[in-house]
Amino acid sequence: MMSRRNTLLRLGALSGLLAGLRGLFASTPAQAAAPQRVYEVNKTDAEWKALLRPEQYQVLRKAGTERPHTSPLNKEKRTGVYSCAACALPLFSSSTKFDSGTGWPSFWQPLDKAVVEETDSSLFMTRTEILCRRCGGHLGHVFKDGPRPTGLRYCMNGVSLTFAAA
Repeated sequence: MMSRRNTLLRLGALSGLLAGLRGLFASTPAQAAAPQRVYEVNKTDAEWKALLRPEQYQVLRKAGTERPHTSPLNKEKRTGVYSCAACALPLFSSSTKFDSGTGWPSFWQPLDKAVVEETDSSLFMTRTEILCRRCGGHLGHVFKDGPRPTGLRYCMNGVSLTFAAA
């Protein structure tokens, strides 16, 4: 039989654990105090929903992730430009695309002044989120395990991109 003291100790420990988990999912005070970026292209949530397919909306506006190996852009080998599916800003050149084996289109470098970076502390880790500079659409993340010359892997969601052959 459990004593009242043990019950209170266990409830206190559980309360501390839940508070810690809540902190992992909440924004940090620095993030909360940071000013929101202002983007050139601004739309209401309803306008984005009307403009984008549901899977694009989920990724670009809600920072979702498409399932790996589902994007037709994984197999795209032609010369051309990859642009933001929400605002058509050119983001990546096909000359920087490589097969990372991860299941998402990957690039070792974006076009000049095409993307912005934000700290993403979700999923129990800290990563660098990549957003479209013009509309703030979530594109994916960048990792430091890519090929030369940059050593970076811009792992992008295919539904966030469109491709135009040159």
